[in-house]
Amino acid sequence: MAQPADPAAVVERLFREESGRTVATLIRVFGDFDIAEEAVQEAFIVALERWPRDGIPANPGAWITATARNRAIDRLRRARVLATKTDELGRQAAIEATTRPDTPDEEDDVAI
Repeated sequence: MAQPADPAAVVERLFREESGRTVATLIRVFGDFDIAEEAVQEAFIVALERWPRDGIPANPGAWITATARNRAIDRLRRARVLATKTDELGRQAAIEATTRPDTPDEEDDVAI
């Protein structure tokens, strides 16, 4: 009977053999080297956390690619939400600045 593979050793081997190919795939999909590289690194971290607990998937290379792709999508979504909220806050601040009175309210005056 064959010994089960050590998840950490599988991740290490897979990183050496597949990380470049996976980064290249994500660069083609997303057009951004930094996002691709960070997503692949995150996928390998997730593999190190999950595979000892859940077992090594049947196709580890595909699992890494799919996980990295999902991480990249999540990162892009977060960036888009942040940009939208930042724009909205900027518009609200501009509106408040135009509706704010030029003189401070009596409540705003603090005697020192």
